[in-house]
Amino acid sequence: MLEGRCAVVTGGTRGIGKAVAAALLSQGAKTAVIATKDTEEARKALAEIDPEGTGRAYFYACDISSPEACDETAKKITEDVGKVDILVNNAGITRDNILPALSKDDIDSVIDINLKGTMFMTKAFIRGMVRQKSGSIINISSVVGLMGNKGQTNYAASKAGIIGFTKSVAREYGRKNIRCNAIAPGFIETRMTDALSDAQKEEIMKLLVLERLGKPEDVANLALFLASDASSYITGEVIKVDGGMYV
Repeated sequence: MLEGRCAVVTGGTRGIGKAVAAALLSQGAKTAVIATKDTEEARKALAEIDPEGTGRAYFYACDISSPEACDETAKKITEDVGKVDILVNNAGITRDNILPALSKDDIDSVIDINLKGTMFMTKAFIRGMVRQKSGSIINISSVVGLMGNKGQTNYAASKAGIIGFTKSVAREYGRKNIRCNAIAPGFIETRMTDALSDAQKEEIMKLLVLERLGKPEDVANLALFLASDASSYITGEVIKVDGGMYV
């Protein structure tokens, strides 16, 4: 599906991002995986993304909250693998607490990584997409950005911001044949949900029509569709992958 194309995935060494990177690579795309730091864990994840050793997986360390770092990394990726056709803005963090207990850093760090990081990375690659008159940008938002959630005002605000950003980019660059869509996952089996107590998981299950947590591959399958020509007439959309949590 993606032979001859290049994809970039932020937060690509674990959870949803790792599954997305593996799916894109499996369909022929050169895949540049970005994490905050170059660690042994990140390198191990890269090997798992490309278990057959195709040589199409690349790793880059980048602090996406820095516009300068995003520009520099985008330049390196373009030099190494050529034009970028697909950008998946997946990197995100949580700092959950009730609003009065949130520190300035709790708010700033979540907005800086989740929202600003998405904006900075898109800004760094958009000029190249404009020049080639094509591109698919996929932003990972959250069902929380649509419905809100107690104890997550900072996270919900950042993910709701991504939705507004997605729709604006879609309108701004549609005439250049650049599509921009968002995926809004619900509760997916990742490190974030691993931290939940059994009691919390039990309460979550009551909200899910499909009565199970999602898997990273559930999100990756949709990302693959949005990255491919099979979705060539879809842009500005927010598609939930939440097991019926918010219907």
